[in-house]
Amino acid sequence: MDRRSVSSGSYLEPILGFTRAVRIGQHIAVAGTAPILVEGGTAAKGDVYGQTIRCLEIIEKAIVDAGGTRGDVIRTRIMLTDMTQWREAARAHGEYFAEIRPATTVVQVVGFVDPDWLVELEADAIVS
Repeated sequence: MDRRSVSSGSYLEPILGFTRAVRIGQHIAVAGTAPILVEGGTAAKGDVYGQTIRCLEIIEKAIVDAGGTRGDVIRTRIMLTDMTQWREAARAHGEYFAEIRPATTVVQVVGFVDPDWLVELEADAIVS
């Protein structure tokens, strides 16, 4: 099967040796996605809801660039530095995936590469 890599342009891709998404066959895996602005820096500093929306925007673009759609998402993972903020991440995720309702896991982590990041998301999609 062909392997297709999709870059988001994140400054971390060459440092860590990863790509935003990989598609093999019908499966698209999207790496841990932080709330990074197009021009660099952190989106919505201090705002879990806003950061979650930004992560979802990046994920959707990667999936589309790999030939899929938001509707192809079957699984997401939400990672938070503060579990007391889960409702804000859930609100953004719920709005984004209201009709799709992928399998989802929410976990708390110690931290991320950038201390301004409050949330990261991952996603898996199967193109129908």
